[in-house]
Amino acid sequence: MTDKQPHDLPDDAPVFVISVAAQLAGMHAQTLRQYDRLGLVSPGRTGGGGRRYSARDVALLREVQRLSQDDGVNLAGIKRIIELESHVDALQMRVEELTAELRRAYRELEAGRRSSTALVVWKPPRR
Repeated sequence: MTDKQPHDLPDDAPVFVISVAAQLAGMHAQTLRQYDRLGLVSPGRTGGGGRRYSARDVALLREVQRLSQDDGVNLAGIKRIIELESHVDALQMRVEELTAELRRAYRELEAGRRSSTALVVWKPPRR
């Protein structure tokens, strides 16, 4: 979503009830409940315990369906794929953070070299 309007919700906003999420994903609601129990997709919860799915959850449900039907991956394999992809995403974000931090440190170091007025006094030890 590049052109965000004030009324647009983030992709991870839990807004869809299970029947709507199932329809959007092209699945039966019972399948969504099973995937939740297996930990493949973990929707948000209301105060009363009702499931609320986000647009990101619906996209993940579609990916689960694609891996299962088109690629023949079993649910345990799909769960592992999802975990690994999540881990890779987290690592990529950390690399970006560290790269930005390193660039800041280099800029500060370079700025310090240009404007340094430090004076170092050395006294030889007495004998």
